[in-house]
Amino acid sequence: MKKFPGNIIIVFILCYNIVYAGSEQKIEAITNPCADVTLSFVQPGSIAKINYKEGDIVLVDNVLIQQEDSVEQLRLEQLKAESEDETTIKHAEITLEQREIDLKRLEERPAITTETEIEYAKLNRDIAKLQQFIANFQHTQAKKKYEEAKKQIDRMSLKSPIDGIIETIHKEKGESVNALEDVIRIVRIDPLWIDVAVPMAQTANLRNGGKVIVEFPEPKKITEEGRIIFISSVGHAGSGKLIVRVQVPNKTSRPARENVIVSFQTN
Repeated sequence: MKKFPGNIIIVFILCYNIVYAGSEQKIEAITNPCADVTLSFVQPGSIAKINYKEGDIVLVDNVLIQQEDSVEQLRLEQLKAESEDETTIKHAEITLEQREIDLKRLEERPAITTETEIEYAKLNRDIAKLQQFIANFQHTQAKKKYEEAKKQIDRMSLKSPIDGIIETIHKEKGESVNALEDVIRIVRIDPLWIDVAVPMAQTANLRNGGKVIVEFPEPKKITEEGRIIFISSVGHAGSGKLIVRVQVPNKTSRPARENVIVSFQTN
């Protein structure tokens, strides 16, 4: 076996590393929506309104689907009236004021007032204070019940949590729906995400924000520049690969789940 001087071996290794660092790593992968959300109601009911159709573009907080809530709306009106009614509080305040006056008058006439009468007046005053406290407490609870009812009705509407496109509507108007049953799916495909399985040995020079070239296939073959937005910290034991997530713009609204070629720029 032929031996080389030590300095020749070192030069060979350095040249190899330079060539590898300046090369591209091309890997096949599949595009995914950057957001994919399926919404459900938290309680059973029937569908009263469907405000959009499949393929429509929606924005955050757009009301997509509404459950029948006429009974709940009537209950809400009742609770609203109770939360705004301060009659009991005013009655308690006036009663307490009267009890304070009664006690003061008795205390100002010690010559003709017995100790029992004064104690009885103090007791009535304390009862009036307690009634005022109860009236305020009940009023506060009425307000909380009203707010709770509003939130409950709000849960009977499905609002879009993202800007996106309606992919699937699983129910029809008038149809019953169970709690946590799939009702509507919204996706966002601009930008696209691509989870690329990269051998660990080839991830050493990859960084978040690093440039990536993505080649889209026919019939509308194009090349887009993307960026690395995530590199997993745990590899797959069987394959020895890490997941590197790439984000790429999709202004032409290409469908997700396309096979693409991803080239990592490692120079």
